Amino acid sequence: MGRYYDSYPMPAEMRRTFDVYDRIRELGIDLGSWEKNVGSLQGANIAGAVIAECGLVYLSGIGTGTLPMRDDPERIRHGQEAGREAADDHIRRLHWVLSCGGEGDLNDVLYTVKALGMVVSPGDGAFGGAPAVVNGYSLRWHSVFGGGGGDYATDGIDPGGFAGVHARSAMGGFDGKFSQEPEIIVAIPPDLARAIITRRGWVFPLPPAIRERLQRERQG
Repeated sequence: MGRYYDSYPMPAEMRRTFDVYDRIRELGIDLGSWEKNVGSLQGANIAGAVIAECGLVYLSGIGTGTLPMRDDPERIRHGQEAGREAADDHIRRLHWVLSCGGEGDLNDVLYTVKALGMVVSPGDGAFGGAPAVVNGYSLRWHSVFGGGGGDYATDGIDPGGFAGVHARSAMGGFDGKFSQEPEIIVAIPPDLARAIITRRGWVFPLPPAIRERLQRERQG
C-alpha cells in the first residue's frame, strides 16, 4: 500500500488488502498525464480540491450527464452512468491531488467520509429516484476503494475492505442542463496532508509559481 497508509494505525480487519491502481486498470479508468491534469489557479474562481491539515480532502462537485432525471428506468440508467463518469473524474482528480508533487497517491486514502449527490429533476417534487441515480456514483467508488456494492463484492462483502463506503445525501429537485453533481470528502493520513501542504500548499490546482517549480523538478 501507500507509504503513509502502511504506518497509519487501524484495526487489521479494516485495512485495505489490494492495490487501488490494480482495480483502476481493471476497470479501465484513465488517469491521464501530469501535464493535462495538474493545472494552475491563475484565473480560477474555485478550487477543484482543498486539503485540510487534519487529513480531510474536499473535492468540488462535478456535473455529468446530459438529461434531467424523471421516474423511468431508461432515464435513471442515464443518470447512473453519469454518476460513474463523475466518480471516474473524481478518482482521476484525487490521484493528481495526492501525487503531483510525489508525496503520496491513491493507496494512501484511508477511508471515504461523505458524498453528496445533487440530482437534476425539475418539476413538482414528485421525483423519488435520487438515491438510485447517485448509486451510480457511490457504487463505482466502492469498486475502486472497497465496498459491498462494488464490482468486487459478493453477498455485500468486498474481500479487499470497505474504504470506499461513505455517508451520503442524495437530493433531487435541482434545475440544470446535466443529470447530477456529486461531491465527496476523503480521509488521508495527517502526516501526508502536512507533507503536501508544506511542499506545495493546500489547494488544487496549484498556484502558478508552485506548478512551474514542480514542472521544472520533473524535467530534471
